Amino acid sequence: MSLSYEAPGTPPGADPLPAPEPAASRAAPTAAGAPPRRRWGSAWLTGALAAVLVLLALVSAGVGAYEIPLGEVIGSVQHRLGLGGAALDRVGESVLWNVRLPRVVLALLVGASLGCAGALMQGVFGNPLAEPGVIGISAGAAVGAVAAIGLGLSFFGNWTITACAFVAGLITVGAVYLLSRNGGKTEVVTLILTGIAVNAFAGALIGLFIFFADSGQVNQITFWQLGSLAQATWPKVLAVLPCALAGLALAPFYSRKLDLLSLGERPARHLGVDVERLRLALILLVALLTAAAVAVAGIISFVGLLVPHLLRMANGPGHRFLVPGSALAGAVVLVAGDLAARTLAQPAELPLGVLTALLGSPFFFWLLRRTRRKQGGWA
Repeated sequence: MSLSYEAPGTPPGADPLPAPEPAASRAAPTAAGAPPRRRWGSAWLTGALAAVLVLLALVSAGVGAYEIPLGEVIGSVQHRLGLGGAALDRVGESVLWNVRLPRVVLALLVGASLGCAGALMQGVFGNPLAEPGVIGISAGAAVGAVAAIGLGLSFFGNWTITACAFVAGLITVGAVYLLSRNGGKTEVVTLILTGIAVNAFAGALIGLFIFFADSGQVNQITFWQLGSLAQATWPKVLAVLPCALAGLALAPFYSRKLDLLSLGERPARHLGVDVERLRLALILLVALLTAAAVAVAGIISFVGLLVPHLLRMANGPGHRFLVPGSALAGAVVLVAGDLAARTLAQPAELPLGVLTALLGSPFFFWLLRRTRRKQGGWA
């Protein structure tokens, strides 16, 4: 259905005026606000996600080869914050604060970054199938990180891998954006095929680096390919923290413009949105968030695809909740996924990227068939 119409007497070639809204549409919630029921639903869902995240983080900090009861975890955290509680024994304190908590915090940051990047990517492309991993951005960012490892680069110290991942992710997202547009819009098939090509090319580059790498570098590169938080440390948390926090802090400010962009490019321009500037800013944010995640965790796919869709089903498509909600839900999913990866095959550990792909691939297949059925085919 078109969102514009030709007024009587409109000169040929002139921009059509925005279509008048029917009464039912005028009564519907706008980008400026939502009805009280929807606002209360968003607040309730946000509170529930936050509570689940805190509980999962505490449980994950205590579960492992060295078990720490939940009450003792809370007591140790309170003791460190000066709020009472009691410290654990020397081994327990070391396990909790040097092994478990860095991993939990890193899972939180990576999950929030991937979830938020997925919501932004789908808003930018106006396409529910867009996701950094599916269309090759994660693989492109991984190429930058793998290049830094394989070539032994260290010009930025601890920031070198993050910087290389950011530049490679930015190049990749720009290429995908340009190649997937046709006639002023982004087509689903073109988007998927572009992602296939980018992932294949990135895989070839990673294979090339593996061929020329020594055994130590091969082990590091394998980490990027499988995706894992097993090597989490506080320095890694501090290395990724500025990028993740900057992206997560800026993303909600674009929520209203994303709501307007979802109406279509021409209506958004009539409503004062600079579409190209908006797309450029959001592409930079997606590259920043994806690079931050890939730089410390490797390729973890499908989080950015699955999380925004689940939230849309639960609370509707409004980006004022969807963008920050996707960050919060992404953190929940990845903290839970990392806990499962550590405990399902004890004493071995499943690669986190493999686990998310096993769970996310069937969901993507269902979503692809559902979208095709609703559109009546791709032709």
